[in-house]
Amino acid sequence: MRTILQKTISQQRHILIKLLKKTISTLVKTLSEDISNSDKLEAHLQEAFPVFEYCKYLYVMDSQGVQITRTISQNSTDTKSLGRDRSSRPYMQGNFAEHHFILSEAYISKHNKRPSITAIHVIKDPQENLLGYLGVDYDLRELPGTNHLYKENYKWQQIKGDPAIRSALFSQQRLQSDMDINIDNVFALMQELIYEHGVFHGKFHFSSSRTTIWLLDDPYNYRLLSMNELNDPDICLAYPRHNYSALATIPKTDIPKIFDYFRQLRFADETIYLRAGSLNVVNGMISLNFSCDGSHYLHYKEFLEKGMSFWFGVNDDEVDPFRYDEVIEGICEKGCDYVYDSIKQHRQGIIIDDLIDIPQIEQDKIIKELETIMQVYAH
Repeated sequence: MRTILQKTISQQRHILIKLLKKTISTLVKTLSEDISNSDKLEAHLQEAFPVFEYCKYLYVMDSQGVQITRTISQNSTDTKSLGRDRSSRPYMQGNFAEHHFILSEAYISKHNKRPSITAIHVIKDPQENLLGYLGVDYDLRELPGTNHLYKENYKWQQIKGDPAIRSALFSQQRLQSDMDINIDNVFALMQELIYEHGVFHGKFHFSSSRTTIWLLDDPYNYRLLSMNELNDPDICLAYPRHNYSALATIPKTDIPKIFDYFRQLRFADETIYLRAGSLNVVNGMISLNFSCDGSHYLHYKEFLEKGMSFWFGVNDDEVDPFRYDEVIEGICEKGCDYVYDSIKQHRQGIIIDDLIDIPQIEQDKIIKELETIMQVYAH
């Protein structure tokens, strides 16, 4: 999980632990004295419930994780849960031999099917013998929130797609779409919508010849534009005039550069090509989806800095044949079985050691060449 998101979750957990730890320890001491009397245990839980802020349920389990009290809530008790074996639930999988108090990771509750979190505290006698467990359940939607919204990590991220698509990658070839034929007009129109009509997020679906756009004046709804609309400049009249947003982080002068890179990625190779691309001028993010079903998310500055040398393993003007030959020869020297295994693993989305420092699209081209070589040996 990404570091910033982890930090946000940790803050929320810290708030809950602070609310809980002292209160739950006090209650446990009382419960240990009456562990064999379920009526007294329930009375203790009911009496303590108002102190457990935001709590959903309280209950006691024996040393085997079997519930020995009814489930106590704010206004009722649940008899059906008496005798329920909770030993296999996620919140009971902690190391209780070392920790008396454990706050579980979030999980989906078994009966309400809602995101929940549970605090478990062991109950022991004065001789430190295990008597049971106190369970305190929380519904995530009822917990106090953190003071700020989680902020996305805008560093480059690569997400692998469907292995089935990857396995058939080299048997396909890019077909000329209507958007390919009219790509300059499409880019010009999108540029106008961004500059003058409040579009802050646009996505090009090159293969299916459509775009989706989001407007600052109506950010909760997106519009779908087919090639009929994209070929008609009058479409601009359908959207109110709106100056280029002050919220934008992408300079207007960089938008044509981004579109130019989209064009190059679309036409650079007939097998490995850009299938869809988007930009968001407010957060500055670029998304790319390739024919191998791999997706990339990165900030526009990083996108422009990488250029074609990153995506296709080329210099700005030409392919470097020595790099390809060196890698391919190194793999082939390890034998046919190794080559076949490398091809198979690549199709499954596994990066082999020989290609680990090589850009994704260049990896695909090397595997394509290896397949061609092995077809010769197969005859």
